[in-house]
Amino acid sequence: MSKQLLRSGTSIGANVREGQYAQSKKDFISKMSIALKEAGETNYWLDVLHSVKYLSDEEYSSLNKDNDELLNLLASIVKTSKEKNNS
Repeated sequence: MSKQLLRSGTSIGANVREGQYAQSKKDFISKMSIALKEAGETNYWLDVLHSVKYLSDEEYSSLNKDNDELLNLLASIVKTSKEKNNS
């Protein structure tokens, strides 16, 4: 489970980095959407690892807060980018 958290968590940054060098607006939106999905998966693994006591309450709270900020940022980026792409 912790390896899944590592995989999904690092995938967020990798997709954001790829998005910085996107070939088109559509490609950028795709990479940010994938990063958003990975942040959602990361949230799931944080919940699971906390529920089985692999993460302490303090660790979970800190990591979950950071991931929630990423989720909100990425959701905003995707939404704004799609709106601008459709106008």
